[in-house]
Amino acid sequence: MNQSWWKESVVYQIYPRSFKDSNGDGIGDLKGITSKLGYLQKLGIDVIWLSPIYKSPNDDNGYDISDYQDIMDEFGTMEDFDDLLEAAHQHDIKIMMDLVVNHSSDEHSWFIESKSSKDSSKRDWYIWKPGKDGKKPTNWEAAFKGSAWEFDETTEEYYLHLFSKKQPDLNWENPSLRKEIYKMMAWWLDKGIDGFRMDVINFISKDTDYPEGEIIEGKKYGNGSKYYMNGPRIHEFLHEMNREVLSKYDIITVGEAPGVTPAEAQLYTGYNRNELNMVFQFEHMGLGDGPEGKWSNQPWKLTELKQTLTRWQKGLEQDGWNSLYWNNHDQPRVVSRFGNDQEYRVESAKMLATCLHMMQGTPYIYQGEEIGMTNVAFESIDQYKDIETLNAYKELISEQRLSKEEMMQAIYARGRDNARTPIQWDDRKNAGFTSGTPWIEVNPNFKEINVEQALANPESTFYYYQKLIQLRKEHDIIVYGSYDLILENDEQIYAYTRSLNDEKLLVICNFSIESATFTLPDGFIYASSALLISNYGVNHDESFENFVMKPFETRVYKLK
Repeated sequence: MNQSWWKESVVYQIYPRSFKDSNGDGIGDLKGITSKLGYLQKLGIDVIWLSPIYKSPNDDNGYDISDYQDIMDEFGTMEDFDDLLEAAHQHDIKIMMDLVVNHSSDEHSWFIESKSSKDSSKRDWYIWKPGKDGKKPTNWEAAFKGSAWEFDETTEEYYLHLFSKKQPDLNWENPSLRKEIYKMMAWWLDKGIDGFRMDVINFISKDTDYPEGEIIEGKKYGNGSKYYMNGPRIHEFLHEMNREVLSKYDIITVGEAPGVTPAEAQLYTGYNRNELNMVFQFEHMGLGDGPEGKWSNQPWKLTELKQTLTRWQKGLEQDGWNSLYWNNHDQPRVVSRFGNDQEYRVESAKMLATCLHMMQGTPYIYQGEEIGMTNVAFESIDQYKDIETLNAYKELISEQRLSKEEMMQAIYARGRDNARTPIQWDDRKNAGFTSGTPWIEVNPNFKEINVEQALANPESTFYYYQKLIQLRKEHDIIVYGSYDLILENDEQIYAYTRSLNDEKLLVICNFSIESATFTLPDGFIYASSALLISNYGVNHDESFENFVMKPFETRVYKLK
């Protein structure tokens, strides 16, 4: 097993807009992050992943970048960033930046120049096509609904945008563009940052024939994803990026890769592939998706979650590396999604953390996860800010694919703003996030769930996460041990082992609100056992070979 610092690290994702506001304008900022580095050091994390902080008109909350080498006005200045970077390193915390190079903002100088004329020197830096038979170049649907093509009157052609129309796709077929991107990446790395999380990086290579996408019955647009996910030149581009930039620095890299399989992930992350350290996959996040994807949320089975996570654990065991996450800025709060955010909020939050952190891979904690923050249910659609949510609400209701009530329930369960409500620092006004009016409302449960209370309670979710991170630093088996599922058909208990040399970990998690009986499978041989962590009090004399688990109980034993 190749040992690497980024395998042994725990990453904490910060969504700056919602983390901590230092100047009272209602928007989190860089100085706010710097002020909380002591808190993050106490938690024990090694790396901060910063969601985009670059100059942006904020059509998609910073994922539409108008200048890759400047800071968004609301977040502060480049001097503020330099101060944050230096202070983080003084706290032994690395900084991983978000790299968004599938698309830019339509307000980026490159695009302004590109659309000015068909003869522009940067025309080819974006993807322009004439209409076809009086229609758009293809029938592809954008991720945020509607067509993926937008007509521009200046040159009477269409440009491709796989996301918002204010996020035109960059043309990676153009070597001059690629060179400029690599130059920008090196600029940040020379500044001293420690790596990149790469937004939808497996979308950058498109099938240049631009075939029509498949239209599913009842839908207006076609699904073109097979022509841009893991496209024909994707590995060539990433090899080049690695050769020109990444290989020259000792950094962490993770690529967001929707639709990727374990076999494809090996190509992105294999040890001799010279591409990326790891990818984010979304199979477990898609559990319960219905005909309208996440907007028609269906029940899911624990056996499905086990099959998915086990396929990834085994698929990258020998070659490659997993990223481990339940939450991010695009996903609902895990305790609301896979746990119980009411009666057993603390217990289920601890259980879910254990289940994930004991697997092989690099764990990612999303801000607020460590105190068990929950989904929010705003009364009105007018209280929501997310472009994906608002576009889906408008389209699915107007086309009568979902009722208003069904859509609101779907937003409560799976909408992206669940992750974007401000961090709940204390029980005072606006949860201590801002002295002004927050850009999005605070979850009303901040009086009961906040950092101040968590730090004052030794049994809180915060200290449980702190212990999980500490255990990872103390036991190589948690990082490097191989994974094997047991009790694969059990619909209540998720149990697995980790093995390294003569050591074994036994991880037992009850995903149910009901009690569940755990019985150790036959053939387990061990001489001694020690309880490493649990979320309920456990009598150390109690046998773990057969016992009744409480709702959402978890235990981890080290066996020799």
